Amino acid sequence: MTGQRMRIDVIIPTYQPDGRLHRLLARLCAQTRPPEKIILMNTEERYYRPEQYADIPNLEVHHVTKREFDHGGTRRQAMAYASGDIAVFMTQDAVPKNQYLLERLTAPIEAGLAQAAYARQLPAPGCRDLEAFTREFNYPAKSRVKSQEDVEELGVKAYFCSNVCAAYLRAAYQEAGGFVSRAIFNEDMVLAARILQNGGKVAYAADACVIHSHNYTGLQQFRRNFDVAVSQAQHPEIFAGIPSEREGIRLVRDTARHFAAEGKWLVLPELLWISGWKFLGFQLGKRYRSLPPWLVRLCTMNRAYWEKETETEEC
Repeated sequence: MTGQRMRIDVIIPTYQPDGRLHRLLARLCAQTRPPEKIILMNTEERYYRPEQYADIPNLEVHHVTKREFDHGGTRRQAMAYASGDIAVFMTQDAVPKNQYLLERLTAPIEAGLAQAAYARQLPAPGCRDLEAFTREFNYPAKSRVKSQEDVEELGVKAYFCSNVCAAYLRAAYQEAGGFVSRAIFNEDMVLAARILQNGGKVAYAADACVIHSHNYTGLQQFRRNFDVAVSQAQHPEIFAGIPSEREGIRLVRDTARHFAAEGKWLVLPELLWISGWKFLGFQLGKRYRSLPPWLVRLCTMNRAYWEKETETEEC
C-alpha cells in the first residue's frame, strides 16, 4: 500500500463523555483527510445520547458495560469493526488542534516510514505549569522515527506510544498480535514494542497535534503510576532489563532546572510532592504480586480490572 491513499478509521472508547467529545467528532469530520468511519466503543449505554451526535456522519456506536471494558480488550474488539487500512485510536478528551491532524499523523505510515505513529499532546487551557512542562518533555516539537535499535539510546522511551491519539497500519497491527486482551494500562506501548521487535518502526509526528492534559493530584499520579508499573511487570518480555526510573529521574531534573531558570521557585515543592507520589506508586506497582489484594485495590486507578482478575482466577 506504500504511496497509495489509504482508508482511515477512527476508534474512540467513551465513558460519560462531556462536550469535548462532540468537538472532537466535529473536528474529525472537518479534517483534510476525513475518516471513512468513526467507531465509538461506549461504556454504559444509558450515558449515550444519540441525538447529541446526529450531525456526525459515518458514526458507528457499540456499547459495552463498565464491567466488560478493558484497555486492551475493548480496543481489540473495536478493531474487528474497523475496515480501513489505518486505524487511529483516540480518547474522548483529546481534541484535534486543527484540520490537519489525521493527514499529518498518518503521513509517515502512508510514506512507508513507519507502521505506527502517535501525535503530539498540547496542554489544555487551565493546565498547571508543571503539567504543561511535562507535556513538552514527553511531546517535544521535533518529530522522530524509532526502531528497535533506539532502545539502547532511549531506553523504555523507545517503546513509548500513546493511544490518546495513535495510528496503526492494519497489517502491522495484525502481525504484532494486536492489543493484548487483558490490560490494566500501557496497551499502546506493548503493541508498539512488538511492532519494533518485529522489525517495524514507530513515528512520533510532532506536527499532528491534539489538545490533551490532566491536572492530576499527587494521589491520582500515585495510582496511575501503580497501574503503569503493574503493566510493565506483566510483560517482562518487553520491559525487563529496561528500567523506567532513568526517564523519571531525567524528567524531574529537567523540570527543576527549567523552573529554577525562570525563577518559578514555588513550582519546585509541587514537583517534589508529585514526583514522590509517582515514585512510590511505581515501586509498589512493580511489586504488586507481593501485596495483599486489599492493598492492590487501594492503590490502583482501575479497580474493575482486579475484580475481573479475581473472577478469572476463580474460574
